[in-house]
Amino acid sequence: MSDNTAARKLKIGLPKGSLQEPTLELFDKAGYQISGASRSYRPMIDDPEIEIRLLRAQEIGRYVDHGFLDCGITGRDWVAENQAEVEVLCDLQYSRATSNPTRWVLAVPEDSPYKSVKDLQGKRIATEATGLVERYLEEHGVEAEVEFSWGATEVKVPELVDAIVDITETGSSLRANNLRIMDTLMESYPQFISNTESFKDKWKQEKMKRLALLLEAALLARDMVGLKLNLPENKLQKLIETLPSLRQPTVSHLTQDGWVAVETVISEKTVRDIIPELKELGAEGIIEYTLNKVVN
Repeated sequence: MSDNTAARKLKIGLPKGSLQEPTLELFDKAGYQISGASRSYRPMIDDPEIEIRLLRAQEIGRYVDHGFLDCGITGRDWVAENQAEVEVLCDLQYSRATSNPTRWVLAVPEDSPYKSVKDLQGKRIATEATGLVERYLEEHGVEAEVEFSWGATEVKVPELVDAIVDITETGSSLRANNLRIMDTLMESYPQFISNTESFKDKWKQEKMKRLALLLEAALLARDMVGLKLNLPENKLQKLIETLPSLRQPTVSHLTQDGWVAVETVISEKTVRDIIPELKELGAEGIIEYTLNKVVN
């Protein structure tokens, strides 16, 4: 960076709550050390050009839209709920507990007579995402009373409301409360978003794109591992033919005649199946190692 940008700051909003820990872990993998997140809404980061604000994911899209933040990470669902006008730098496929998307679902009690959204005409629905639900009902030609829920939405049916629209990742909480999913309104991953004016600023745009690259690389590495091994050279072609996940490995000759060193990146889930097969092919010195970032 040139001297005239040395004092510039990129103000970024990160989600507190259920997404806080996986987001901080992602930044750590991307090479950014964040400290003080458990004590302050302004944690420190080891990049003097970045300022962090820890905020509810529900608010970040609105603050980015209005220019209080240059950029932020929040769910696609909350961008839609707030109808925020922002630039999407990248989608980040992670959730609180898994790599699956979260879902906004319409749910009713297991013994409810309602079978579809059409059956909720004139009924009451509780949700935290009132705008999302109102637009959904309008699309289906249904008029119903939509009330904002301050939390624990799943316990409000059937005593207080007829149905709920709630967010779920695994569905376990809904099942625990004897609820049945009737429809999915939206699937959502976190998104890295930018204020439209900040995106026009050359320095900020470059800074955000570099950060997006590193975050995506950290996510890509999440389920991958590196694998190194030594192999008799006459077994190399068979290795490549029989193990498709090892296509296009890096191969170099060893000082010992007739042997090659092979290095590749593969899905961690396949390692347990591949290593025994590598041994059967005569591989030696097999090393598996973790990765922080994979850049395509």
